[in-house]
Amino acid sequence: MMSTIAIREPFPEQLPGLHFAAAAPDLWRVAGTDGSVLGHIRRRDVGGVARFSARRQLPGSLQGFELGEFWSPRDAAEVFR
Repeated sequence: MMSTIAIREPFPEQLPGLHFAAAAPDLWRVAGTDGSVLGHIRRRDVGGVARFSARRQLPGSLQGFELGEFWSPRDAAEVFR
């Protein structure tokens, strides 16, 4: 039996004031400079085109809410600044 290893890639952009950590394949945790988790960005394919959705994490909670879906990783990350 052959196993498949899912690769966690680094976030494709760097933005001042934000830190990105691979949380799962196609999922990144977004944190502020103080280390507090701000939310997550997920990449998914829509008709062969990559889309990036941003989800804000509520402080002190595991719950969050959708911020939107974007054509580029930079646009998705900008909503956290």
